[in-house]
Amino acid sequence: MTSTSLLQPRFKQLKTLRALAIGLAIGLAIGFAVPAFADNLPEVQRLIKQGQYPQAMEKVDAYLSSKPKDAQGRFLKGLIYTEMNKPAEAIAVFTKLTEDYPELPEPYNNLAVLYAQQKQYDKARTALEMAIRTHPSYAIAYENLGDIYAKLASQAYDKALQLDNANAATQNKLALIRDLITTSGKGNVKPSAAPSSAGLAVPAPTAAAPAAAVKPAAAPSASVVTSTQGAASTTPAKLVEAKPTPAAAPTPPAPVANKADAASEDVAKAIAAWANAWSRKDVKGYLAAYANDFNTPKGMPRKAWESEREDRIAGKPGKISVTFDEPKISVSGDKASAKFRQHYQAPGLSSSTTKTLVFVRSGNKWLIKEENSR
Repeated sequence: MTSTSLLQPRFKQLKTLRALAIGLAIGLAIGFAVPAFADNLPEVQRLIKQGQYPQAMEKVDAYLSSKPKDAQGRFLKGLIYTEMNKPAEAIAVFTKLTEDYPELPEPYNNLAVLYAQQKQYDKARTALEMAIRTHPSYAIAYENLGDIYAKLASQAYDKALQLDNANAATQNKLALIRDLITTSGKGNVKPSAAPSSAGLAVPAPTAAAPAAAVKPAAAPSASVVTSTQGAASTTPAKLVEAKPTPAAAPTPPAPVANKADAASEDVAKAIAAWANAWSRKDVKGYLAAYANDFNTPKGMPRKAWESEREDRIAGKPGKISVTFDEPKISVSGDKASAKFRQHYQAPGLSSSTTKTLVFVRSGNKWLIKEENSR
């Protein structure tokens, strides 16, 4: 296939139909015609990873002012709009990319992600079919298309039951479809190396190619696509989160050097369990991560705080994804502090914040005593 710019996917894909990349070190090794801009795109990626979207937009606009047709820069701009929760602007960017570079599958996939988030499943299906037509071996698009079909089937069965609510066969089919959609959405903790994003595929040009020549990456298993060249990998957009594939043979843990190292590992596991419970909307598991004497915000009564958290977690429609970058943990006796970048995704909201959790040891558990965000 000849193209002026074959984009490779990188975020977390429509297993949330994520847009461009869902979580963001793209690692561009690209030869630019204008040396003064040679570092702009990697800098844009760094700013996106850090959640500094206005600064990233300023950088990518400066780059595109010199190279307005550059597919990679335009793709990143669409990603930034997605992260800034501006789906209309992101859709406009990716739509124009499909018009200018109709041979590229990733812009179609990312459009499908955005359409699916808006429940425009027919448009998402059409976009994914175009992605497959341009790149028949694009595995992630096939999986995303399967998820779209499941959503469409659920809607059809719902309508059938509205017309005939006593139809047991339709009720069973609807239950099966909903179970498929629900179970395929578990396991959304991203590896610490992967930055956050709404879930689209991000392109990564090859080192030898000119600014607008990128080759698509082969789609690996688990419905994600790796697209980085010599840098931390990221995954493309998915409709629903993929279930983690169990390891064939777990690797024995390395011996712990000392008690502090063991405590740090336990604190890291406590953070992962807390984020997992939050992502699963497991309010009981989430609240169990906090100490009885947790310092509630502004001295709010514990019961009122728990009720407020339950409303914001279990009462929030749609899926929640809470992930985090590798934490910096310090342990002193029965106290520990963990600082990390937290990435939160929910329908209509995408944010990244720096969070500090203060833990206290309670028996063999580490529980959250204080929680601060900025």
